[in-house]
Amino acid sequence: MKNFSFYTPTMIKFGKRSISKLSRIIDGKYNRILLHYGGGSIKKNGVYQDVIEQLHMTGAKVFELGGVAPNPKLSLVREGIELAKKENIDLVLAVGGGSAIDSAKAIALGALTDIDIWDFYMGKAKVERALPVGVVLTLPATGSETSMGSVITNEEEQLKHSVDDDLLRPAFAIMDPEYSMTLPDTQTFAGIMDILSHIFERYFTNTPDVNLTDELSEGTMRNVIKNAYILKKDPKNYNARAEIMLSGTLAHNGLLGLGRDDDWASHRIAHQLSALYGTTHGDSLAIIFPAWMKYVYRTNPERFSRFATKVFGVSDAGKSNEMLALEGINRFEEFLTKIGLPRTFPEGNIPTDNLELMSEKAVLMGPIGAFKVLEKEDVLKIYNLAL
Repeated sequence: MKNFSFYTPTMIKFGKRSISKLSRIIDGKYNRILLHYGGGSIKKNGVYQDVIEQLHMTGAKVFELGGVAPNPKLSLVREGIELAKKENIDLVLAVGGGSAIDSAKAIALGALTDIDIWDFYMGKAKVERALPVGVVLTLPATGSETSMGSVITNEEEQLKHSVDDDLLRPAFAIMDPEYSMTLPDTQTFAGIMDILSHIFERYFTNTPDVNLTDELSEGTMRNVIKNAYILKKDPKNYNARAEIMLSGTLAHNGLLGLGRDDDWASHRIAHQLSALYGTTHGDSLAIIFPAWMKYVYRTNPERFSRFATKVFGVSDAGKSNEMLALEGINRFEEFLTKIGLPRTFPEGNIPTDNLELMSEKAVLMGPIGAFKVLEKEDVLKIYNLAL
């Protein structure tokens, strides 16, 4: 196990009607709030009204910026930064899923600097301070409600990049599983893939002697898969929604990566699909991860054989590590099919004429990955395995 530093400052209020705690968190601490959200869904399902009622109880001045889209756009972030500076905002409150939260983090970062916000996402500037961010979570997926990360799409340059810093971890998160019950299946299961992907990026490691976080990761993966099947049959099952929501937070708050090398190549590869075609993040990951697994498993077949036996219950009787690894990957692909996610470019209705360009962009800032370091040629081969 490697040395590590772990910081998780986010206060979580979890459960039914946890929105009632929002006014107490806000009152007397924040006076000028930027309410940041996506389209009209939160106004149709009542979440918006719940939030507004709580904010009005505090007497805080509220400014609004809606319009966050999946794969949040740099142009809206710039608009939010301008508004936050003009109105002296002291809290950015994101209502929604990862897109709203990531956009809110970018606004919070940009509001306290004159540096161009995109420079942070290109690795040209260092995070030194940011406004506090609050979250009312409606879509369990990205784990951004407690994570240090923010991912933004530069639509003009067709690039999707991230910035990671503990200063971007939200101050608080309101998490009511009932708020996720109105989600369409497409968002629910794409979110579940996103949750699994965050565990994969940490679980598939070459770092030895990390049994505790291995066991935590495997247990979380089994829990996500079990409850995904429950939600496929019963979308209104509160307990399954709660298990998925909490799993999403644990998958990406850093706990499961303690003392081990992360990978994150698959995210960089999948981001190119979203940047060029606007593909839903979870769908992109469902397409890329099986292909990545098939390309890299020989680097450490023991790790993949453990994945097969511990997560999918594959019997190891008379089987080599390679046989187990391939069976585990196959079981994962079967799971994706059963919950209705695409596994290939054609299944996702994604063009295949820009694979070379996407491969170049994936390694724009250098080789990617830690489980197996990938260059442009490797990325291209992974894309071809997903055809």
